Amino acid sequence: MLRTLSVLVENEPAVLSRVSGLFSGRGFNIESLNVAPTLDKNISLMTIVTDGEEQIVEQIIKQLRKLITVIKVVDMNEVNCVEREMVLLKVNAVEDYRAEILRIVDIFRCKVVDVSPTELCLEATGDKDKIDALINLLQRFGIKEIARTGAVAMRRGLQTER
Repeated sequence: MLRTLSVLVENEPAVLSRVSGLFSGRGFNIESLNVAPTLDKNISLMTIVTDGEEQIVEQIIKQLRKLITVIKVVDMNEVNCVEREMVLLKVNAVEDYRAEILRIVDIFRCKVVDVSPTELCLEATGDKDKIDALINLLQRFGIKEIARTGAVAMRRGLQTER
């Protein structure tokens, strides 16, 4: 089962290395990882998506909390949250298929961010299933390039802290 962890850390050198080392040292894979500063430039938020048994993930969470540079760890699967990904796709878009691709873009509420005579660059946001479905639909036209962020997550409003 995929688990999304929200990890608040001090924004300093080697924090990413320590956190990722904790996973690799235990032979545990990170499916996706996002890191960016928060409103406080001294603190960053890591969103880590991993796949594993509940006991193993619980152990990882305990080990993360022991790291000096980690401020807070939240298992987003245990709270009501909003989770999104973003993807940029460069798709073959020859004239014969361009209208059909644009219909798919409209259905998935994507944005066309770049156009050339033979390809379109698309931007889409949504949950993992939506992004996967979009990619699957566009594969038959030929995806030339893809850049995918992985998940970012935020607790929904009016929830008490744990």
